[in-house]
Amino acid sequence: MKAISLSLLLLSLASAVYCMPLSTITEQEQDFALDYLKKFYNLTEETGPTVRRGIDPVTKKLREMQKFFGLKITGTLDEDTMIMMKKPRCGVPDEKVARFSIFGENLKWQKNDLTYRIENYTPDMTRAQVDDSIEKALQVWAKVTPLRFTRLYSGTADIMISFGRYSHGDYYPFDGPDGTLAHAFAPSSGIGGDAHFDDDENFTYRSTSGYVLFMVAAHEFGHSLGLSHSTDPGALMTQTATIEPFYGVYFKNNNSSAAVVGVCESCAVGACVNDTKTFE
Repeated sequence: MKAISLSLLLLSLASAVYCMPLSTITEQEQDFALDYLKKFYNLTEETGPTVRRGIDPVTKKLREMQKFFGLKITGTLDEDTMIMMKKPRCGVPDEKVARFSIFGENLKWQKNDLTYRIENYTPDMTRAQVDDSIEKALQVWAKVTPLRFTRLYSGTADIMISFGRYSHGDYYPFDGPDGTLAHAFAPSSGIGGDAHFDDDENFTYRSTSGYVLFMVAAHEFGHSLGLSHSTDPGALMTQTATIEPFYGVYFKNNNSSAAVVGVCESCAVGACVNDTKTFE
């Protein structure tokens, strides 16, 4: 059954590239695109209303992805879509996200005092540089919410921070250099809130020759607090904001949901984020 479903998806993808020159999208890129849509847009074999209306699953997911990134919505695997898919990014899926939204079920911490622990270190930076990058990334969120972060040096913290390669214990393996840089989990017990960084990446303190850990971590900690990805390319919570070579973090207000979420409901969740506020 699994083989049949995969064959159908491959056939759907083949139809999604039918209008492109054969030399433009290779078979390897088609396989890459299928994996991308499965990983970040929950591509599955469908038999519901969408299929009955004649829209195959791949076309549907390509349209969702193109809309999310502000690309021309063609439903085909065109060159612009392929270029976007190949960009280094966060490992958290994009499906069913709003401009500045939270994970499903309104996940948030039921307290304002959170703990974090750095379990291990990347060899790319000194321990002091990693410590400073993580602390500053958490302070980005502390400055715009009632949250307070305290570091633990042993035991289990609310946010466990680690560096790992490929399969690293959470069923979401990394993929080697570039591709997925890191991922984090929404607030909950157990692995909830934890942030994992791909140790095959070249993380740096300030240099733009690699991926600035502060920027990657600030983005991932947004997920640790309950935020999903943003469709605004200038927002910290966009998927590729983690690789931009700047150090000021810009938050943009969303009129429909102006509060930064991820804090206890009984507390001051209406900590608005001004359009022009920056943190150095």
